[in-house]
Amino acid sequence: MVGEGKIQETHSREEQQVEGDENGSPKRGILMGCCNTIRAPIDWFRMLSKETHWSLVGGVVAVYGINQGFGGALARVGTEYYMKDVQKVQPSEAQAYKGITNIPWIIKPIWGLLTDVVPIFGYRRRPYFVLAGILGILSMFFLSFHEKLHIVLALVCLTVGSGGVAIADVTVDACVAQQSGIHPSLAPDMQSLCALSSSIGALIGFSLSGVFVHLIGPKGVYGLLSIPFALVLLVGLVLKEPHSPSFAYRQINEKFLDAASAMWTTLKCQDVWRPCLYMYLSFALSLNIYEGLFYWETDSKAGPSFSQETIGFILSIGSVGSLLGAILYQYGLKTHPFRALLFWTQLFFGLSGMLDLVFILRLNLKLGLSDYFFAVIDESVFQLVGRLKWMPLLVLSSQLCPPGIEGTFFALLMSIDNFGLMSSTWLGGLLLHVLNVTRTQFDNLWLAILIRNVLRIVPLAFLFLVPKSSPESSGFSRMEVLSILEDGESHIEVSGILEDSELSKSEEVELTPLVSNIG
Repeated sequence: MVGEGKIQETHSREEQQVEGDENGSPKRGILMGCCNTIRAPIDWFRMLSKETHWSLVGGVVAVYGINQGFGGALARVGTEYYMKDVQKVQPSEAQAYKGITNIPWIIKPIWGLLTDVVPIFGYRRRPYFVLAGILGILSMFFLSFHEKLHIVLALVCLTVGSGGVAIADVTVDACVAQQSGIHPSLAPDMQSLCALSSSIGALIGFSLSGVFVHLIGPKGVYGLLSIPFALVLLVGLVLKEPHSPSFAYRQINEKFLDAASAMWTTLKCQDVWRPCLYMYLSFALSLNIYEGLFYWETDSKAGPSFSQETIGFILSIGSVGSLLGAILYQYGLKTHPFRALLFWTQLFFGLSGMLDLVFILRLNLKLGLSDYFFAVIDESVFQLVGRLKWMPLLVLSSQLCPPGIEGTFFALLMSIDNFGLMSSTWLGGLLLHVLNVTRTQFDNLWLAILIRNVLRIVPLAFLFLVPKSSPESSGFSRMEVLSILEDGESHIEVSGILEDSELSKSEEVELTPLVSNIG
């Protein structure tokens, strides 16, 4: 009866609102709808802050949104022009150098082990944010202020800066993975928060990147990148984290071995290594030939001769596609089974590559579409499908992390993905070299694109490696991983890895507000 009374009262209010609108009063319904639309993300942030603590939410926004999203966008465009105009290297060489600078992301398990096993001055997270910030600031300043830097030294600085981003990424990922284990139902929401923060930051960064490159040059952009790293340093200084001064550093070697054994035991589980193998193949077979496309797009004879501002705007509008992909996943696809979602995203990923072929052959002009408009469509579709392809893999990875070594194991899973990306970059550079795609020669670029598109479809043959379950199903979870660790042949004591961090669930929730800071 109470429910019926509320329904009648609601209908009565709606009728009064309609009558008021017809009599010319303000259209409160529309205003209320707009208010609800605005409040929805605010309520979502509040919910995540209440369940996981505001410091973790703020940390994800800071690291992913500013350091990786905004800073990564500036770094990408700045480095493209730095290699092309300052170092004057070939596209295939630029691809190889990009793979070298990604090495810190391949060894992410090392950073994860350090954050999980080795506290500094009684803190497990704060010192690593400080270290990441210092490495980034010094490397960016060196690149910015040195007049003519040798390519080897430039690669060292770029790699050190990449290491700073990777260390900050691992540290915040450890907290996200931990919360995904404590609140499995929030795992998709946490990954959506990471993706949305990164996409919005990239949107702003790409919008300004071309302008900055034009005004202050690639080296000036590197100087500007010291600001996001300074923010990471600040995060390390203000991070809320329990202090544990009594740590037996003499047991570090033993703890490293225990953590490595725990990872190896977990990785041997069929439900773990099979998805890992698919993730690697999915990235490695999707060859990266972006440097060839970038050199063609900025060439004044063979290509459309895009300016620096145009390149930045194209990438910025394209990042809207990434943002839409994150939103689409959050509100429409996050409950879909992994295998079905990966099938369609991988298929569309391969088909979307045909847009590059249309662009290179200039068929868009025959269709009456300008180069700029078509490039925006191409980049937007690529970013949208790429984000949809990446999201379920992130959720699956976060759910496979055993308690106690969340940072280490999630870093291991991400390093597998990054090794796949590095393989893709190097194989793409090799393909450009074999087909003789240079700074001024692009006759065979269409063939490189066609080969890449065909290889993008190949991972569909390995989808049987991915579980059919959905993120919210009661299938394989990290608690089952823990039982594997405890019941396996090695009888590993996970609780010995992190001493007092393996508390009861209620106590563990007390210690989760570890981050007040931004992968």
